Amino acid sequence: MRNYVKFPFQFDAALLREDLAKVAADEWISHFNQSNYEGDWSVAALRSNGGKTKQIYPDPHSTEDFEDTEILARCAYVREVLSKIECEKEAVRFMLLGAGAKIREHKDYFMGFEDGVIRLHIPVITNKQVEFYLADERIEMREGELWYLDFSQKHRVENNGAADRIHLVIDCKVNDWLVESIK
Repeated sequence: MRNYVKFPFQFDAALLREDLAKVAADEWISHFNQSNYEGDWSVAALRSNGGKTKQIYPDPHSTEDFEDTEILARCAYVREVLSKIECEKEAVRFMLLGAGAKIREHKDYFMGFEDGVIRLHIPVITNKQVEFYLADERIEMREGELWYLDFSQKHRVENNGAADRIHLVIDCKVNDWLVESIK
C-alpha cells in the first residue's frame, strides 16, 4: 500500500466549519500525550468508545463499542460526509493544532492496514504555513480534501501560521472499498 492517497472527493469546507462552530469551548480536550507536542493540540470527540465526549483516545483495547457523541448529533454535514466514506467508522474527531504549535515526530500504533484500522483526514481550517511531514516527505492538504496517510510511519506537524489548523479525523475499519480506493 502507498504511504498516502488523496481521494477524489471535495467536501464543502464552509459547511464543515459551520458544524465546527457547534462545538462548545468546554468540549475541546487537550491531547493526552503531552510529551509529543508543544502548544495547543486539542480534540473534540464526535465518535468515541461508549459515545463519550471526553473520550478522545480511540482505545483499541476498550470493551465499549464506538458510538456517536452528542457533538456529532449537532453536526449534520459531518454526518453526511461520513456517509460518503463507505466503511465502518471507529473514532471520529475534530483535531485542532493551535497557531505556533508543533507535534513532534512519532508513529501511531494499532493504526495500519495490518491492524485493520486506518486513519483519514479532512482539513477543515488550514493555512499554507502548516508543514505536515510523513516519512520525511511534506504533504500539503487543502480544506475539504479527503486524505489517507499511513500513520504507522513517522510523521510530524508544525503550524507556523497565525491561525489554528483543524482537521476532521476519521478512523476506519479496513474493507474492500478502502483497499480499492488506496491501492
